[in-house]
Amino acid sequence: MALSAGTRRTVACVLVGLGAALLVAALMIPTYTVSKVAKTPLDLEITTIAENQPGEDSLVLDSKSLTSGDGPAVVNKNVPLISQRFVTVEEPSDADKMTLQAGQTLRRTDVQGDTGLLTAAIDRVTISRTTGMPVDEEPNGSIAVTVNKDGSVMEPVQHTGIGYRFPIGTEKKTYPYFDINVRKSFDANFIEETEINSTKVYRFQMIAPVTSTWDVVQSPTNRLTLPAAKWGVTDVPADAPVTMTRYYTNVRDLWVEPETGTVVKGGESIHLFYARTADKPEVTALKSHIVFDESTVESQLAIAKENTDKLSLFGRVVPIVLGILGVIALLAGLFLGLRGGSAPAHASPRGTRPTPAPTAADTGATRWDGDEAPTTQFPRGDYDSPTEQIDTNKRP
Repeated sequence: MALSAGTRRTVACVLVGLGAALLVAALMIPTYTVSKVAKTPLDLEITTIAENQPGEDSLVLDSKSLTSGDGPAVVNKNVPLISQRFVTVEEPSDADKMTLQAGQTLRRTDVQGDTGLLTAAIDRVTISRTTGMPVDEEPNGSIAVTVNKDGSVMEPVQHTGIGYRFPIGTEKKTYPYFDINVRKSFDANFIEETEINSTKVYRFQMIAPVTSTWDVVQSPTNRLTLPAAKWGVTDVPADAPVTMTRYYTNVRDLWVEPETGTVVKGGESIHLFYARTADKPEVTALKSHIVFDESTVESQLAIAKENTDKLSLFGRVVPIVLGILGVIALLAGLFLGLRGGSAPAHASPRGTRPTPAPTAADTGATRWDGDEAPTTQFPRGDYDSPTEQIDTNKRP
Protein backbone atom coordinates (compact mmCIF):
# COMPACT_ATOMS: atom_id res chain seq x y z
CA MET A 1 0.00 0.00 0.00
CA ALA A 2 1.53 3.28 -1.11
CA LEU A 3 2.03 6.03 1.46
CA SER A 4 0.68 9.50 0.90
CA ALA A 5 3.13 12.37 0.54
CA GLY A 6 2.31 13.69 4.02
CA THR A 7 2.82 10.29 5.65
CA ARG A 8 6.14 9.83 3.87
CA ARG A 9 7.37 13.17 5.14
CA THR A 10 6.37 12.27 8.72
CA VAL A 11 8.08 8.88 8.60
CA ALA A 12 11.20 10.47 7.07
CA CYS A 13 11.40 13.03 9.90
CA VAL A 14 10.98 10.32 12.53
CA LEU A 15 13.75 8.20 10.97
CA VAL A 16 16.15 11.14 10.69
CA GLY A 17 15.49 12.10 14.33
CA LEU A 18 15.94 8.52 15.50
CA GLY A 19 19.16 8.12 13.52
CA ALA A 20 20.60 11.33 14.97
CA ALA A 21 19.67 10.25 18.51
CA LEU A 22 21.31 6.85 18.05
CA LEU A 23 24.50 8.43 16.71
CA VAL A 24 24.65 10.82 19.68
CA ALA A 25 24.14 7.89 22.07
CA ALA A 26 26.92 5.94 20.32
CA LEU A 27 29.28 8.85 20.91
CA MET A 28 28.23 9.53 24.50
CA ILE A 29 28.23 5.98 25.91
CA PRO A 30 32.03 5.46 25.78
CA THR A 31 32.65 8.76 27.56
CA TYR A 32 29.78 8.81 30.04
CA THR A 33 28.46 5.30 30.69
CA VAL A 34 31.87 3.63 30.70
CA SER A 35 33.06 6.12 33.31
CA LYS A 36 30.23 4.86 35.52
CA VAL A 37 30.92 1.19 34.80
CA ALA A 38 34.73 1.36 34.97
CA LYS A 39 34.98 1.05 38.73
CA THR A 40 36.00 -1.68 41.12
CA PRO A 41 32.75 -3.49 42.06
CA LEU A 42 31.43 -3.06 45.59
CA ASP A 43 30.68 -6.78 45.90
CA LEU A 44 34.38 -7.59 45.68
CA GLU A 45 35.36 -10.66 47.69
CA ILE A 46 38.71 -12.24 46.92
CA THR A 47 40.67 -15.09 48.46
CA THR A 48 44.27 -15.60 47.37
CA ILE A 49 46.59 -18.43 48.30
CA ALA A 50 50.35 -18.40 47.76
CA GLU A 51 52.87 -21.16 48.39
CA ASN A 52 56.64 -21.42 48.58
CA GLN A 53 58.34 -22.49 45.36
CA PRO A 54 59.82 -25.99 45.25
CA GLY A 55 63.58 -26.15 44.80
CA GLU A 56 64.16 -22.70 46.31
CA ASP A 57 65.22 -21.75 49.84
CA SER A 58 62.43 -21.86 52.40
CA LEU A 59 63.98 -21.13 55.79
CA VAL A 60 62.16 -20.51 59.08
CA LEU A 61 63.62 -19.80 62.50
CA ASP A 62 62.43 -22.23 65.18
CA SER A 63 61.28 -19.74 67.78
CA LYS A 64 61.37 -22.30 70.59
CA SER A 65 65.09 -22.74 70.10
CA LEU A 66 65.61 -19.11 71.10
CA THR A 67 64.41 -19.71 74.64
CA SER A 68 65.27 -23.35 75.26
CA GLY A 69 68.46 -25.42 75.32
CA ASP A 70 72.00 -24.29 75.44
CA GLY A 71 72.84 -24.47 71.76
CA PRO A 72 72.39 -21.76 69.14
CA ALA A 73 69.05 -20.93 67.53
CA VAL A 74 67.84 -23.45 64.96
CA VAL A 75 66.79 -22.48 61.45
CA ASN A 76 64.63 -25.10 59.74
CA LYS A 77 65.15 -25.76 56.05
CA ASN A 78 62.73 -26.70 53.26
CA VAL A 79 59.74 -25.55 55.28
CA PRO A 80 56.39 -25.75 53.42
CA LEU A 81 54.66 -22.38 53.68
CA ILE A 82 51.24 -21.09 52.73
CA SER A 83 50.09 -17.47 52.68
CA GLN A 84 46.35 -16.74 52.68
CA ARG A 85 44.61 -13.42 52.17
CA PHE A 86 40.89 -12.68 52.29
CA VAL A 87 39.76 -9.28 50.94
CA THR A 88 36.26 -7.88 51.48
CA VAL A 89 34.52 -4.52 51.04
CA GLU A 90 33.51 -2.70 54.22
CA GLU A 91 32.03 0.66 55.16
CA PRO A 92 32.50 3.47 54.30
CA SER A 93 31.93 2.71 50.60
CA ASP A 94 29.93 4.60 47.97
CA ALA A 95 29.87 5.46 44.26
CA ASP A 96 33.41 6.87 44.29
CA LYS A 97 35.31 5.15 47.09
CA MET A 98 35.46 1.80 48.83
CA THR A 99 37.01 0.45 51.99
CA LEU A 100 38.94 -2.79 51.62
CA GLN A 101 39.75 -5.04 54.54
CA ALA A 102 42.40 -7.71 54.05
CA GLY A 103 43.07 -10.39 56.62
CA GLN A 104 46.29 -12.26 55.87
CA THR A 105 48.30 -15.00 57.48
CA LEU A 106 51.54 -16.83 56.80
CA ARG A 107 51.93 -20.29 58.30
CA ARG A 108 54.08 -23.36 58.03
CA THR A 109 52.08 -26.44 57.11
CA ASP A 110 54.40 -29.06 58.60
CA VAL A 111 53.14 -28.40 62.14
CA GLN A 112 49.64 -28.41 63.56
CA GLY A 113 47.52 -25.70 65.13
CA ASP A 114 48.60 -22.24 66.14
CA THR A 115 52.23 -23.29 66.46
CA GLY A 116 52.47 -23.10 62.68
CA LEU A 117 51.32 -19.47 62.50
CA LEU A 118 54.25 -17.20 61.63
CA THR A 119 52.62 -13.84 60.92
CA ALA A 120 49.08 -12.42 60.93
CA ALA A 121 47.74 -8.98 60.09
CA ILE A 122 44.53 -7.12 59.28
CA ASP A 123 44.77 -4.17 56.93
CA ARG A 124 42.01 -1.66 56.18
CA VAL A 125 42.25 1.12 53.60
CA THR A 126 39.76 3.37 51.83
CA ILE A 127 40.60 3.75 48.14
CA SER A 128 39.27 5.35 44.97
CA ARG A 129 37.20 2.88 42.96
CA THR A 130 38.86 4.01 39.71
CA THR A 131 42.50 4.78 40.54
CA GLY A 132 43.00 2.28 43.36
CA MET A 133 44.85 4.98 45.30
CA PRO A 134 44.04 5.74 48.95
CA VAL A 135 41.61 8.62 49.42
CA ASP A 136 42.86 12.00 50.56
CA GLU A 137 41.70 11.64 54.14
CA GLU A 138 43.56 11.23 57.41
CA PRO A 139 43.67 8.55 58.52
CA ASN A 140 42.62 6.59 55.44
CA GLY A 141 43.41 3.20 56.92
CA SER A 142 44.51 1.06 59.87
CA ILE A 143 46.57 -2.05 60.57
CA ALA A 144 46.36 -4.68 63.32
CA VAL A 145 49.26 -7.02 64.11
CA THR A 146 48.53 -7.64 67.79
CA VAL A 147 45.53 -8.89 69.73
CA ASN A 148 44.15 -8.49 73.23
CA LYS A 149 41.20 -9.95 75.11
CA ASP A 150 38.83 -7.87 72.98
CA GLY A 151 40.32 -8.95 69.67
CA SER A 152 42.66 -7.36 67.13
CA VAL A 153 44.13 -3.97 67.97
CA MET A 154 43.68 -1.64 64.98
CA GLU A 155 46.18 1.22 64.78
CA PRO A 156 45.49 4.19 62.47
CA VAL A 157 47.95 4.10 59.56
CA GLN A 158 48.10 6.55 56.67
CA HIS A 159 48.35 4.57 53.43
CA THR A 160 50.21 6.30 50.59
CA GLY A 161 50.15 3.88 47.64
CA ILE A 162 48.14 1.20 45.90
CA GLY A 163 47.97 -2.21 47.50
CA TYR A 164 45.25 -4.56 46.31
CA ARG A 165 44.06 -3.06 43.02
CA PHE A 166 45.84 -1.20 40.25
CA PRO A 167 44.01 1.60 38.40
CA ILE A 168 41.31 0.92 35.83
CA GLY A 169 43.37 1.25 32.65
CA THR A 170 46.77 0.46 34.15
CA GLU A 171 49.65 2.03 32.22
CA LYS A 172 53.23 0.98 31.59
CA LYS A 173 54.71 3.25 34.22
CA THR A 174 55.81 3.37 37.85
CA TYR A 175 53.22 3.28 40.63
CA PRO A 176 53.71 3.75 44.38
CA TYR A 177 52.98 0.46 46.16
CA PHE A 178 52.23 0.32 49.88
CA ASP A 179 54.00 -2.36 51.91
CA ILE A 180 52.08 -3.06 55.13
CA ASN A 181 55.11 -4.76 56.73
CA VAL A 182 57.04 -1.49 56.93
CA ARG A 183 54.05 0.84 56.35
CA LYS A 184 55.72 2.74 53.53
CA SER A 185 55.31 3.00 49.77
CA PHE A 186 57.99 1.98 47.32
CA ASP A 187 58.12 2.22 43.53
CA ALA A 188 56.49 -0.61 41.62
CA ASN A 189 58.27 -0.33 38.27
CA PHE A 190 56.88 -1.62 34.99
CA ILE A 191 59.06 -4.52 33.83
CA GLU A 192 57.41 -6.08 30.78
CA GLU A 193 54.23 -6.94 28.93
CA THR A 194 53.56 -10.66 28.83
CA GLU A 195 50.73 -13.21 28.87
CA ILE A 196 49.25 -15.55 31.44
CA ASN A 197 46.94 -18.21 29.98
CA SER A 198 46.51 -16.11 26.79
CA THR A 199 45.58 -12.98 28.77
CA LYS A 200 47.71 -9.86 28.35
CA VAL A 201 49.24 -8.71 31.62
CA TYR A 202 51.76 -6.10 32.77
CA ARG A 203 54.48 -7.21 35.16
CA PHE A 204 55.57 -4.78 37.86
CA GLN A 205 58.29 -5.19 40.46
CA MET A 206 58.64 -3.48 43.82
CA ILE A 207 61.78 -3.72 45.95
CA ALA A 208 61.50 -2.93 49.64
CA PRO A 209 64.98 -2.05 50.93
CA VAL A 210 66.29 -3.44 54.20
CA THR A 211 64.23 -1.81 56.95
CA SER A 212 64.25 -2.16 60.74
CA THR A 213 60.92 -3.61 61.88
CA TRP A 214 61.59 -2.16 65.35
CA ASP A 215 61.32 1.29 63.81
CA VAL A 216 57.89 0.32 62.45
CA VAL A 217 56.37 -1.48 65.44
CA GLN A 218 58.15 -1.77 68.76
CA SER A 219 57.10 -5.34 69.34
CA PRO A 220 59.24 -7.61 71.61
CA THR A 221 59.97 -9.96 68.70
CA ASN A 222 61.39 -7.09 66.64
CA ARG A 223 64.32 -6.58 69.06
CA LEU A 224 65.75 -9.32 71.23
CA THR A 225 68.60 -9.50 73.72
CA LEU A 226 70.03 -13.00 74.17
CA PRO A 227 73.37 -14.56 75.08
CA ALA A 228 75.91 -14.48 72.28
CA ALA A 229 75.95 -18.29 72.18
CA LYS A 230 72.24 -18.36 71.40
CA TRP A 231 72.81 -16.07 68.44
CA GLY A 232 75.83 -18.08 67.34
CA VAL A 233 78.02 -15.04 67.80
CA THR A 234 81.67 -15.96 68.46
CA ASP A 235 83.42 -12.59 68.57
CA VAL A 236 82.28 -11.95 72.16
CA PRO A 237 82.05 -14.20 75.23
CA ALA A 238 79.34 -16.86 74.90
CA ASP A 239 77.33 -15.53 77.83
CA ALA A 240 77.62 -11.88 76.85
CA PRO A 241 74.25 -10.30 76.12
CA VAL A 242 73.82 -9.39 72.47
CA THR A 243 70.91 -7.30 71.22
CA MET A 244 69.71 -7.89 67.70
CA THR A 245 67.06 -6.16 65.63
CA ARG A 246 64.82 -7.88 63.13
CA TYR A 247 65.13 -6.49 59.60
CA TYR A 248 62.88 -6.91 56.61
CA THR A 249 63.41 -6.78 52.86
CA ASN A 250 61.29 -7.99 49.97
CA VAL A 251 61.15 -8.23 46.19
CA ARG A 252 57.50 -8.26 45.12
CA ASP A 253 56.38 -9.15 41.59
CA LEU A 254 52.86 -8.31 40.39
CA TRP A 255 51.17 -9.36 37.15
CA VAL A 256 48.29 -7.01 36.40
CA GLU A 257 45.47 -7.23 33.84
CA PRO A 258 45.66 -3.63 32.57
CA GLU A 259 42.03 -2.90 31.61
CA THR A 260 40.63 -3.71 35.05
CA GLY A 261 43.68 -3.34 37.30
CA THR A 262 43.20 -6.88 38.65
CA VAL A 263 46.32 -8.45 40.14
CA VAL A 264 46.07 -11.90 38.56
CA LYS A 265 49.35 -13.19 39.96
CA GLY A 266 51.67 -12.12 42.74
CA GLY A 267 54.92 -13.29 44.24
CA GLU A 268 57.20 -12.26 47.11
CA SER A 269 60.83 -13.04 47.79
CA ILE A 270 60.71 -12.16 51.46
CA HIS A 271 63.64 -12.08 53.85
CA LEU A 272 63.44 -11.44 57.60
CA PHE A 273 66.63 -11.65 59.62
CA TYR A 274 68.19 -10.66 62.94
CA ALA A 275 71.33 -8.59 62.93
CA ARG A 276 73.26 -5.99 64.83
CA THR A 277 73.55 -3.86 61.68
CA ALA A 278 71.30 -3.76 58.61
CA ASP A 279 74.06 -4.60 56.18
CA LYS A 280 75.10 -7.89 57.85
CA PRO A 281 72.38 -10.57 58.30
CA GLU A 282 73.28 -12.94 61.17
CA VAL A 283 70.28 -15.15 61.96
CA THR A 284 67.55 -15.85 59.43
CA ALA A 285 64.00 -15.52 60.74
CA LEU A 286 62.26 -16.19 57.41
CA LYS A 287 63.42 -16.54 53.85
CA SER A 288 61.20 -17.86 51.07
CA HIS A 289 59.81 -17.20 47.61
CA ILE A 290 55.99 -17.33 47.83
CA VAL A 291 53.80 -17.20 44.67
CA PHE A 292 50.04 -17.43 43.95
CA ASP A 293 48.99 -21.01 43.29
CA GLU A 294 47.31 -22.04 40.01
CA SER A 295 43.75 -22.02 41.34
CA THR A 296 44.21 -18.45 42.58
CA VAL A 297 45.59 -17.35 39.22
CA GLU A 298 42.62 -18.93 37.41
CA SER A 299 40.18 -17.27 39.81
CA GLN A 300 41.78 -13.86 39.36
CA LEU A 301 41.76 -14.27 35.58
CA ALA A 302 38.03 -15.07 35.71
CA ILE A 303 37.38 -11.91 37.73
CA ALA A 304 39.39 -9.85 35.27
CA LYS A 305 37.55 -11.34 32.27
CA GLU A 306 34.14 -10.67 33.81
CA ASN A 307 35.02 -7.02 34.26
CA THR A 308 36.69 -6.63 30.86
CA ASP A 309 33.58 -8.09 29.20
CA LYS A 310 31.48 -5.47 30.96
CA LEU A 311 33.82 -2.69 29.87
CA SER A 312 33.89 -4.04 26.32
CA LEU A 313 30.09 -4.21 26.16
CA PHE A 314 29.63 -0.55 27.04
CA GLY A 315 32.88 0.72 25.56
CA ARG A 316 32.78 -0.97 22.14
CA VAL A 317 29.88 -3.33 21.36
CA VAL A 318 26.94 -1.10 22.32
CA PRO A 319 28.37 2.07 20.66
CA ILE A 320 29.11 0.16 17.43
CA VAL A 321 25.62 -1.35 17.28
CA LEU A 322 23.96 1.99 18.03
CA GLY A 323 26.18 3.71 15.47
CA ILE A 324 25.25 1.23 12.72
CA LEU A 325 21.53 1.46 13.52
CA GLY A 326 21.80 5.25 13.63
CA VAL A 327 23.40 5.44 10.17
CA ILE A 328 20.79 3.07 8.71
CA ALA A 329 17.90 5.07 10.18
CA LEU A 330 19.41 8.36 9.03
CA LEU A 331 19.97 7.17 5.46
CA ALA A 332 16.51 5.62 5.28
CA GLY A 333 14.93 8.86 6.48
CA LEU A 334 16.86 10.97 3.98
CA PHE A 335 16.02 8.61 1.12
CA LEU A 336 12.33 8.56 1.96
CA GLY A 337 12.22 12.32 2.41
CA LEU A 338 13.91 13.06 -0.91
CA ARG A 339 11.81 10.49 -2.78
CA GLY A 340 8.60 11.95 -1.34
CA GLY A 341 9.36 15.34 -2.93
CA SER A 342 8.56 14.19 -6.56
CA ALA A 343 5.01 13.56 -7.81
CA PRO A 344 3.88 10.21 -9.21
CA ALA A 345 3.70 9.94 -12.99
CA HIS A 346 -0.13 9.68 -13.15
CA ALA A 347 -0.83 12.74 -11.04
CA SER A 348 -1.72 16.10 -12.55
CA PRO A 349 0.16 18.68 -10.63
CA ARG A 350 -1.45 21.99 -9.94
CA GLY A 351 -0.38 25.11 -11.84
CA THR A 352 0.47 23.39 -15.15
CA ARG A 353 -0.91 24.80 -18.41
CA PRO A 354 -3.66 22.78 -20.13
CA THR A 355 -2.84 21.01 -23.36
CA PRO A 356 -3.93 23.30 -26.29
CA ALA A 357 -6.93 22.14 -28.38
CA PRO A 358 -6.16 20.70 -31.79
CA THR A 359 -6.14 23.23 -34.67
CA ALA A 360 -8.07 23.02 -37.88
CA ALA A 361 -4.97 22.09 -39.74
CA ASP A 362 -4.41 19.25 -37.25
CA THR A 363 -7.99 17.88 -37.80
CA GLY A 364 -8.25 18.47 -41.57
CA ALA A 365 -11.24 20.93 -41.22
CA THR A 366 -11.84 23.64 -43.90
CA ARG A 367 -10.99 27.07 -42.67
CA TRP A 368 -13.93 29.51 -42.80
CA ASP A 369 -14.31 33.28 -42.46
CA GLY A 370 -17.21 35.57 -41.71
CA ASP A 371 -20.72 34.17 -42.35
CA GLU A 372 -19.63 31.21 -44.35
CA ALA A 373 -20.56 27.97 -42.73
CA PRO A 374 -17.85 25.46 -42.43
CA THR A 375 -18.04 22.55 -44.73
CA THR A 376 -16.33 19.22 -44.66
CA GLN A 377 -14.83 17.85 -47.77
CA PHE A 378 -15.20 14.17 -48.31
CA PRO A 379 -13.46 12.38 -51.10
CA ARG A 380 -15.75 11.32 -53.84
CA GLY A 381 -16.38 7.75 -54.30
CA ASP A 382 -18.63 5.41 -56.22
CA TYR A 383 -21.14 5.53 -53.46
CA ASP A 384 -21.99 9.29 -54.20
CA SER A 385 -25.36 9.93 -55.92
CA PRO A 386 -25.34 12.29 -58.96
CA THR A 387 -26.63 15.77 -58.23
CA GLU A 388 -28.87 17.94 -60.42
CA GLN A 389 -28.72 21.73 -60.77
CA ILE A 390 -32.11 23.52 -60.61
CA ASP A 391 -32.64 26.89 -62.29
CA THR A 392 -34.79 28.92 -59.92
CA ASN A 393 -35.56 31.61 -62.61
CA LYS A 394 -37.37 29.24 -64.94
CA ARG A 395 -41.08 29.60 -65.00
CA PRO A 396 -43.31 26.65 -65.14
